[in-house]
Amino acid sequence: MKPTKKIKILFADDHSVVRDGLRALFSSSPRFHIVGEAADGEQALRLAAKKRPEVLLLDITMPKVNGIEATRLIKQSQPHTKVLILTVHEEAEYIHEIIQAGANGYVLKTADSKEIFAAVQAVAAGEQFFSPSVSKLIVAEFLKNARQQKANPPSRPAETRLTEREQELVALIGDGLSNNEIAQRLHISTNTVKSHVHNVLEKLSLRTRLQIANHSHTLRAQASSKHHPDNSLRADD
Repeated sequence: MKPTKKIKILFADDHSVVRDGLRALFSSSPRFHIVGEAADGEQALRLAAKKRPEVLLLDITMPKVNGIEATRLIKQSQPHTKVLILTVHEEAEYIHEIIQAGANGYVLKTADSKEIFAAVQAVAAGEQFFSPSVSKLIVAEFLKNARQQKANPPSRPAETRLTEREQELVALIGDGLSNNEIAQRLHISTNTVKSHVHNVLEKLSLRTRLQIANHSHTLRAQASSKHHPDNSLRADD
C-alpha cells in the first residue's frame, strides 16, 4: 500500500511556548511534516516563500507583520498555500478581516489536538474550517446585521453623510488596503485611520470592515452604470 503523503506545514507565533507545543503536537503524528516555524509575520513570509508549505498556521497578533496582513500577502504571492489562523481572538472584527484577507480557516487556541488536526487536513484538502464557536459568531453577526439593515434603512444616500476623507477611506478599504497601508497612502497615523473607520461604521450603520468594502464596491458599480448607461445597448448592436 502506498504511504499517505504528509502535509507540509509551517507555523508562526510570537510565543515560544506555543511554538514548542505545536512542534510537539505535529511531530507526534505521521500525517504532518513540519517544514519551518517563525516567531513573527515577517519571518513567516520569508520561510513560506522558501519552503512552500501546503498549510501555513498563523497567529493574528504578531510583531513586524500581523497575521491579517501576512495572510493577505501570502495569498497574493502564493495563492495555493492554505492559511489557517490559530489564535485566542474570537472577536467579530478579527474574524471578518481575516476572512476578507483570504484565510481558509480559523481555529481557537482552546481547541484540542483532534480539532487542530482536522482543521489542517480540511484546509489542505481545499475546504474551509472554523471552530464551532467561530461559526456560530459568523452566523449570529450575519443575522444581526440583516435585521438591523431591514429595521433601519438609510434615510439618504450613504455617501452624502461622509466627509471627503472618509470617502477616501471607504475607497481604499474597497481596494483591500490595510490600516497601515491606508495610513501611509493618506499620510496620517494608524490611530487616525482607526478613528475614521469607526466613524464610517457609525455613519453607515455598519458593523464590520468587510461591509465597508462591499459598500465601496456597490458605489463603484453604481457610478459606472451612471457614466455608461448605454453599455448594454452597444453590446447588442
